[in-house]
Amino acid sequence: MDRFTAMQVFVEVLECGSFSGAARKLNKPQTTISRQVKELEEHLGAQLILRTTRNLILTDAGKSYLASAKTLLASLQEIENEVKGEYKAPKGNLTITAPVMMGRMHIFPLIAEYMKAYTDVSVRLILTDQNMHLYEDLVDIAIRVGNLPNSELVAKKVGEVHKVLCASPNYIETNGLPKSPFDLKEHDAITFEGLDSATQWRFYEGQNEFDVPVSSRIKANSIDVALQGAKNSLGIARVLSYQVLPDLENNALVEVLGRYAPSPLPVNLLFIRQEFLPIKHRSFIDFVVPRLQARLNEVSRNWDLLKH
Repeated sequence: MDRFTAMQVFVEVLECGSFSGAARKLNKPQTTISRQVKELEEHLGAQLILRTTRNLILTDAGKSYLASAKTLLASLQEIENEVKGEYKAPKGNLTITAPVMMGRMHIFPLIAEYMKAYTDVSVRLILTDQNMHLYEDLVDIAIRVGNLPNSELVAKKVGEVHKVLCASPNYIETNGLPKSPFDLKEHDAITFEGLDSATQWRFYEGQNEFDVPVSSRIKANSIDVALQGAKNSLGIARVLSYQVLPDLENNALVEVLGRYAPSPLPVNLLFIRQEFLPIKHRSFIDFVVPRLQARLNEVSRNWDLLKH
């Protein structure tokens, strides 16, 4: 016996006031309706309905079961409506993660715009320079900087950024300007744990790539600290172009060894592949991707102007 179906039939019989009425509404033979209610009573070991020639009379057990069944069916309907609603209109909760500075400078402003447009969606924004696991950490959407490993995640490229060595004008004046990466052995480095090794940096010259040892005077897990250290003339920092562009434009920092910089790093928006992608995910992706692309394209244009 399908207890759930029998429960639905029992409630429908009482709401229609007869077995025949429930049969017509459910488009089932009356004998099937009568049998399912009888099987439910046998399963429960209690008579739910007293049948007369004209009326259906609920027993005390029937009254109790009817009240509980209606509550259970209403709760189930509410759950189903909520789940189906996620695929019909943007609503519910989204968990989004992004690198700290990228999130502060570019992602949060777009989230604020999105939430004004989609008022039934709530967002949990996790800013961290450590890569979160979308499956294990229950993250819906991630923004990542850097080359991606092969995975089942869907990636949408939204831009590119460059690795940049920078130092304050005062540091350069005091310690000299390195002419090649190998000159860094005479300099203090400020290393950011989320971007490079604290003991060596990789450089490129034409088709050749090579690693150069560095001496970290400051090892930071925050890009803000790395930039602040560079502006305070504590050493040469390696950061990303979008992070340092304002300081380069106002001459608080200057680029170092730019001709040895590696190829740009991709910026991607990631999400888990699903056969039925909830519309809250789709609405956020469709809203944010073109706007983030525009922001990062503007950063790239300003970077090119600064370089030339």
